[in-house]
Amino acid sequence: MLTVRIGLVGKPNVGKSTFFSAATLAQVDIANYPFCTIDPNVGVAFVEARLACPCKDLREKLEGEGRLEPAAEDDPRQGSLCEPRTGSCVGHRRSVPVALVDVAGLVPGASEGRGRGNAFLADLANCDVLIQVVDAAGSTDIEGQFNGASNDTAVAVEAVRAEIEFLEHELDAWIGGLLEDGWNRGVRRVQAEGEKGLTSFVHERLSGLGATPVKVAQAMFEFNQRHTSDAQPWDWDAVSLHLLGECMRKQLFPIVYAANKMDIAPPDVLKAFSDRTMVACMADMELALRRAASSGLIDYQSGQSSFTVHPGASLNEAQQKALSHMNQRLEQAGGTGLARLMDEVLFDQLNHIVVYPVQDESHWVDGDGRVLPDAFVVPSGLHAKALAGRVHTDLEAGFIRGVDGRTRRVVGADHELGDGDVLKIHAKS
Repeated sequence: MLTVRIGLVGKPNVGKSTFFSAATLAQVDIANYPFCTIDPNVGVAFVEARLACPCKDLREKLEGEGRLEPAAEDDPRQGSLCEPRTGSCVGHRRSVPVALVDVAGLVPGASEGRGRGNAFLADLANCDVLIQVVDAAGSTDIEGQFNGASNDTAVAVEAVRAEIEFLEHELDAWIGGLLEDGWNRGVRRVQAEGEKGLTSFVHERLSGLGATPVKVAQAMFEFNQRHTSDAQPWDWDAVSLHLLGECMRKQLFPIVYAANKMDIAPPDVLKAFSDRTMVACMADMELALRRAASSGLIDYQSGQSSFTVHPGASLNEAQQKALSHMNQRLEQAGGTGLARLMDEVLFDQLNHIVVYPVQDESHWVDGDGRVLPDAFVVPSGLHAKALAGRVHTDLEAGFIRGVDGRTRRVVGADHELGDGDVLKIHAKS
């Protein structure tokens, strides 16, 4: 069910591992030195669906028919009826899983073998989108060495810009290098087949990175708009191939930015990056709050702008002071930013939706009687038959029809699914 894979990237010592731990509550090494993470950590993060879980409509229906009493005030699930196989649902707020990959720190020259070199880049090959964690406080140099937070907005902005540009450069150089390695074979196809041969070569060369004919065509369109050389493809130099690598990178690796350490950063840093999707984040605080919640000290859900301390929590004076400070900072910032960023990545950048396959369109249950146990994260516009394949390949092969759980309308294989849809799949056994 983990069909979305998000890569966490950035130079060393910017808080990637802290971000990863806060998002997944996985135990990983977190330290103040480069290459703390050597091998990629892979965990599961949960993102709240934008629409209410369909169990809200189911409860309203059952209550309206007098078949179910209203939820008690002390109901820990606040009225949710569903039984999630993964994630949770409280107050009809359904969380859905995505794979999060924390890849070892990158340094300038990785495409030429520095640091972990191409091993770093290869770890990103199967990611659908990248989150680059940047040091909004400008507290680390380009190699990831700690040099203290800057109070100067211009200095911090320049540091963040350098981080962004060096990652883009390494990705561009890596992809351009992959193209250059087989370029002699590629130009022979160009000479024989023209531009069609070029696009098919690029597609084949980069298919392992997720290249599709559509992405290649979009990249080639941008490349042709920006490429100023009159040279034929067989005479292109490294600069031309680097530009082609840049155009392909934009299609293969969309990047969203986590401006981390915003609690110690100059407040106006983000204004300089209004042309990019960049979200203010405080990963350290999110991790501390989630661990405190797991320990039963506070009531806190990721994405909230405040929390409450449990009346019976045993806290010393230092803990009380720290929690009070965090609550004040949290309210001022409107949250730690991690939940907002993950929402942005999944639903805006990747344009995904959440759908609920069931085996009974009347009661919205599976074969064991569990209510809405599965919530699938899928691309917007996915067809009913394709969803059947996500559930099980046999269902797609034997697909007969679908039934909309809300309207009871029969739908065909090419029925386009919408966010929050409940679908019963009929297939040959």
